[in-house]
Amino acid sequence: MKYLVFPFRLLYCLYAYALFIVMILIFFPCVLICFPLGRIRGGNIMYDLFRFFGGGWFKLIGIQQSYIYESEPDPDQQYIFIANHIAYVDAVITILSVKHHFRPIGKAELLKIPIFGFIYKFCVVTVDRSNADDRARSLDDLRKVLAKGISIMVFPEGTFNMADAPLKEMYDGAFKLAVETGKPLQPILYLDAFDRMHYRHFFTLIPGRSRSVYLDPIDPAQYPDADHKALKKIAELKMTEKLLEYKASWIHQKYYQPS
Repeated sequence: MKYLVFPFRLLYCLYAYALFIVMILIFFPCVLICFPLGRIRGGNIMYDLFRFFGGGWFKLIGIQQSYIYESEPDPDQQYIFIANHIAYVDAVITILSVKHHFRPIGKAELLKIPIFGFIYKFCVVTVDRSNADDRARSLDDLRKVLAKGISIMVFPEGTFNMADAPLKEMYDGAFKLAVETGKPLQPILYLDAFDRMHYRHFFTLIPGRSRSVYLDPIDPAQYPDADHKALKKIAELKMTEKLLEYKASWIHQKYYQPS
């Protein structure tokens, strides 16, 4: 059966990626206008364009993005957004899900992609996770973004969760910033990204639903005695419990408690 399905999936992926490239080329002149406006104003406008672009691309390839708000985020509040990381399509889901002006931290390797890398450098805080000095530099860049009143977005797992557990071990950076700055952590769960596009390779993209779940924020002020390690444990527990509750598809049955 899989041999019959594969040609259709391949054609769908070729259509989706060709459409993505065409849309980038169409949007590129609009994005260029943002550069003279600077990294703050220009960057904010750029992300508004990205949302329009990403929403249009998802609709045209048959991915239905929806949102579940267990807690309604305050539009006037600055957050440190954190989310689970399971697929390449997480980047588009993030742009659609985070309505605030924000800057994400992203892999430095993506700077090498033609055209995209040029835009990426302007509006993303890059990091080479394998380099301790670069990790420290990226953390300092995120502090500067927060100091300018803009929210940030971090995948605390650092890279894809390639196991069958709800989450992989998280890095400390986002939680250090929360303790230092007092900014609340806003966890978001991407429930269906794994089903839309497997992390193994690009030709696993398929249409279907994509749900983002906003959990209750984690305010460091409510945990005055917690250091960044304790705050990380709180976030890991909350996110794990909810991923299990929503029965995220990549989680093995062994992680569910017997009833």
